[in-house]
Amino acid sequence: MEAAAGRRWEKHHLHGVGPGAAPPGQEASLSLQVGILDVDLCGPSIPHMLHAQGKAVHQCDSGWVPVFVDQEQSISLMSVGFLLENPDEAVVWRGPKKHALIKQFVSDVAWGELDYLVVDTPPGTSDEHMATVEALRPYKPLGALVVTTPQAVSIGDVRRELTFCKKTGLQVIGVIENMSGFACPHCAECTNVFSSGGGEELARLAGVPFLGSVPLDPQLTRSLEEGRDFIQEFPKSTAYSALTSIAHKVLHQMPALCS
Repeated sequence: MEAAAGRRWEKHHLHGVGPGAAPPGQEASLSLQVGILDVDLCGPSIPHMLHAQGKAVHQCDSGWVPVFVDQEQSISLMSVGFLLENPDEAVVWRGPKKHALIKQFVSDVAWGELDYLVVDTPPGTSDEHMATVEALRPYKPLGALVVTTPQAVSIGDVRRELTFCKKTGLQVIGVIENMSGFACPHCAECTNVFSSGGGEELARLAGVPFLGSVPLDPQLTRSLEEGRDFIQEFPKSTAYSALTSIAHKVLHQMPALCS
């Protein structure tokens, strides 16, 4: 979508649903201006993963100013985590209040001019998903990246999320299988801890692209827990190669999705 008149902000929207969300931050290595909107209102973990917890959100004439998470200011982030006085505070809200805040996050945040707005959602098909789709509909979101893990229980949940996308008219850009085997940090051999191939089979049955598999990588896990830059620190890891491949596949689809 082209920038809205009078408010130059997100051009394209990628909406993520599913368990075991793939890690954020890949955008920086691709020289893009990206906004990340964390709508997991009950478990806002993105600020911690991007080492942005404790930072303050300020007001300007255009609304809330998102938090920049890198020195180049290429990634801006908005999350309910920035609005809580205590990070351990539980968010116990009913649907209408969730809808109102997500609508504010879309319309009242000074995102600036972005190449993409990536929306990270919780697993399932709850109020957060409906509110996000409704808030973004005027801006014609490009579609959803659906993340699953290989187990049958997860595949069943994500199958319902694919049905949600179909019912709401949200195009599925593709399926990603997370936690797909364990990548040994010493020898780089990948061992299937869970079952394997579930994400690829799900994509085949749903008739949508399979974008790739991301293994369990201790280096990636540690980076996310400590808020470190995995992309810069471990460029030779198995997970880095998988994430880079997926990112390029998504970007390769963009011209067709925008037309």
